[in-house]
Amino acid sequence: MKNFLEELQWRGMLHSKIDGIEEKLNAGKIAGYIGFDPTAPSLTIGNYVQVMLLKLFQLSGHQPIVLMGGATGRIGDPSGKDKERDLKTTDELDNNLAHQIEQFKKMLDFGGENGAMLVNNLDFYSGMNVLDFLRDVGKTLTVNYMLQKDSVQNRLESGISFTEFSYQLLQGYDFQCLFKKHDCILQMGGSDQWGNITSGTEFIRRNLAEKAYAITTPLLTKADGTKFGKSSEGNIWLDPQMTTPYKFYQFWINADDADLPKLTRYFTLHSQAEIEAREQEFAADPRELKRLLAEELTKRIHGEEAYQSVLKVSDLLFGRNADREMLLSLSAAELDTVSAEIPSFQVSKALIAAGLNVSDLLAEHTQILASKSEVRRAIQGNAISINKEKISSHEALIAEDSLLHGKYLMVENGKKNKYILVFE
Repeated sequence: MKNFLEELQWRGMLHSKIDGIEEKLNAGKIAGYIGFDPTAPSLTIGNYVQVMLLKLFQLSGHQPIVLMGGATGRIGDPSGKDKERDLKTTDELDNNLAHQIEQFKKMLDFGGENGAMLVNNLDFYSGMNVLDFLRDVGKTLTVNYMLQKDSVQNRLESGISFTEFSYQLLQGYDFQCLFKKHDCILQMGGSDQWGNITSGTEFIRRNLAEKAYAITTPLLTKADGTKFGKSSEGNIWLDPQMTTPYKFYQFWINADDADLPKLTRYFTLHSQAEIEAREQEFAADPRELKRLLAEELTKRIHGEEAYQSVLKVSDLLFGRNADREMLLSLSAAELDTVSAEIPSFQVSKALIAAGLNVSDLLAEHTQILASKSEVRRAIQGNAISINKEKISSHEALIAEDSLLHGKYLMVENGKKNKYILVFE
């Protein structure tokens, strides 16, 4: 069993804690939770910081509880927001929640002696009417206490609705319910959740005359000060349909060298000694450190098969020895990934039946080259390949059976210019 707080400290993942939690953790197994509101159809890499917190908690011999925000997702957390959220429909929230639950099942161990537990906080409120809420929940905290929280203070000028103002009441009551039902004495989260979490410890102190605890992690930011978890194209999702395993892998490969020590400590499951030895070994080669981190996370989130697929796509795009055999080994999904990474063109499949030659394809239907005379010169210079085979004549016809998976054609003009044509 690892010491949980020591594990967080050397990883740089400990921001704040309530005194006394050390003794509780050292005395034996405890239950701790983190809440996740289903405001998106998938978890993101940003969410994965908190998933790692639960994972390390479990590996330290304790029981993690994933609290799904079936209720709080209907309200909207004002923390870190400068304006009101747009409320999601209940159907959308329910669908998001169901999908995220399946993601959690792949990332935490739900069996064994300290198996993770899934709880939906909608269960705490489904039988409660507004008068019960105001008497049993709303009476616990004073408005003065609630106004002191940063999540509220930061919104007083721009405005905050009663709906979002009440969010900390729900999160506080959630903690009380988990304390009573599951003997959960610890809530964890990002440092921006400190106010909401301590509202929960106050609920337990006032209503149950008991003590509960809190641990928060620093908000993970990049070396340039921007928020972690997004690329230039937006969120990095853990769902392979929303962010392909290839893009997920490339996110880590393209990380800033200055961010690497922090990212490695937050996301690897290797020990301190292993990480420090690896960093010393590859001190002059941060690319290898990024590759190792990208490999570990791609396998953990998407599996070995997806990782091998990523390598095949990477080899085709960047490998010096990419050949026809490698291209032909790619699945339709892998070729679809390739088409998203290099210039691609949509071409009507009906053109093939009418007799489509290389000159027309490259100059008229795709604009890969500006004119048929340029096509001729490129072919004479031995520069044009289709599906990794050199083209020797500008009159060569494109046959339907040359389409990969009945749909794709790869065109290369020299060594650097690659294109995917999609026939539909």
